[in-house]
Amino acid sequence: MKRILLFLATNLAILIILSAVVELFGLDTYLARAGTNLGGLLLIAAVFGFGGSFLSLLLSKWLAKRALGVRIIAQPADAAEQWLVESVRAHALAAGIGMPEVGVFDSPAPNAFATGARRDHALVAVSSGLLQRMNGEEVRAVLGHEITHVANGDMVTLTLIQGVLNTFVIFFSRIIGNIVDRALFGNAKGRGPAFLVTVLLTQVVLGALASLIVMAFSRYREFRADRGGARLAGRDSMIAALERLKAAHEPLPSAQFAAFGITSGGSRGGLRRLLMSHPPLDERIAALRAAPL
Repeated sequence: MKRILLFLATNLAILIILSAVVELFGLDTYLARAGTNLGGLLLIAAVFGFGGSFLSLLLSKWLAKRALGVRIIAQPADAAEQWLVESVRAHALAAGIGMPEVGVFDSPAPNAFATGARRDHALVAVSSGLLQRMNGEEVRAVLGHEITHVANGDMVTLTLIQGVLNTFVIFFSRIIGNIVDRALFGNAKGRGPAFLVTVLLTQVVLGALASLIVMAFSRYREFRADRGGARLAGRDSMIAALERLKAAHEPLPSAQFAAFGITSGGSRGGLRRLLMSHPPLDERIAALRAAPL
């Protein structure tokens, strides 16, 4: 219910903000003269903006399982799998969420991710490389990190942010396209050849700017998940796990799921840093050492 209310409130807030911006700059009058229905444009932008994001979220578990070949542990086959399932269960209970599905995927890189549209029906998966390279306490810290993502509703929040930004991109790219087409070709309705070209170019530019906001939130949530992992498994264990990842320094097995994993490359600067979904490991370790738990 809270997720539904948050979704509805977010959509309403977007429509109010966009309406206010349009009226403030007199675009409502301009659009009316051009034969564009403001309400219809707002609705279309919101539907397509949020539709794609929420469809991706709803399919995230299915996509993750198939893209990475995740094997779900329905019945533990040995003591190691039993320990993994029970560790996730203990963290989930401590975090106040439902028991997630637990899976393992083949990859030499130490990595893990959590995904799913509902915090009580999520998926937590770890790589075979992570189980081989880390000791039990480090693995428990990684699991705590991922459980914290689920408990914080990070996947849903990221989807809402992406949906908001998509809505703005779709809405303003079409307004800009209309203005440019009317200015260049004098088309009364602003839907001539320049409209499509301008919309496509504007969506690329605005989409790139929007991605900076998405990546900024993604980095922020990693710090929060590190603190959560430290609370669930111990600060020293979480720091040890991050140090182990730093030593391994291997890329994610799939860039598609970088936002849900825990690994990241070394420190970078400039624009590349702004496009990072995860903060540099040195920064994460330093922040965890200084953070009150």
